[in-house]
Amino acid sequence: MTGGNRGIGYAVAAELLSDGCDVVLVARDRDRGRAAQSALTAPGTPGPRLVVGDLSGVRAVRATAEALREACPRIDVLIHNAGLWPSRRTLTEDGLEQAFAVNHLAPFLLNHELEPLLVSSRARVVQVGAGLYVKGRVDLDRTPAGLDFHPVRTYADTKLCNLLLLPRFAERWRDSGVTVNAVHPGVIRTGLGDRGGPVGYLLKIVKLLWKSPEAGARPVVRLALDEELAGRTGRYFNLEQEEEVAPVAADPELAERLWGQALELAGLERTPPPVRR
Repeated sequence: MTGGNRGIGYAVAAELLSDGCDVVLVARDRDRGRAAQSALTAPGTPGPRLVVGDLSGVRAVRATAEALREACPRIDVLIHNAGLWPSRRTLTEDGLEQAFAVNHLAPFLLNHELEPLLVSSRARVVQVGAGLYVKGRVDLDRTPAGLDFHPVRTYADTKLCNLLLLPRFAERWRDSGVTVNAVHPGVIRTGLGDRGGPVGYLLKIVKLLWKSPEAGARPVVRLALDEELAGRTGRYFNLEQEEEVAPVAADPELAERLWGQALELAGLERTPPPVRR
């Protein structure tokens, strides 16, 4: 699971561990990852494992995928939880806007890099989304480099990018047994989007009214483990309720172009969909 050292990811890890799962945390910062690993380890239990990996660049995502392949000979559930809500435009080493790279391109590339393991175990892939996708818009010429950057809307734009490709992955994996679903976990009190100054102070006050990370973890864990959802794929859930996506996320022509662009940005070739043998 990416982004497992704090917030919703940490709460998801705790619940999965309580259910007896072997959990692997992916964290960018080694010290924070080890702190979460230690805090999640109950006396007499092995606790979660840790993979230190950066998701902000193509080269780094490939290295993270390699570390995961070494740590995990089997993957039954892959949870894409890491996310950024930046307050200013920052470019990665690939020349991409940071939220676009982490929220959209990194899950796309990880899905491809880990695909053989996912297929071999008929895995579930869970994408932690955001209801704000409905406010997003995608400009294929401007959004990747953040030329249309906005401190609020860019988060929505990049989450929309991610959701647009959900049916494409569902179709790609249709005959492999791999399922993929997205979930909006609710408006949750985490560090996502924190700001400095007066605006940041006001946001912290507002967040006191939001739900806890533990509440946000429940719909994510449900998609990961609930047997009633086995075989269901390409679906979007608002908390625990399945919903049709808004029209802005149901544009197959835009999704096709976005998929092709992501392949190019990630340095991937178009390949036939995998079939479980």
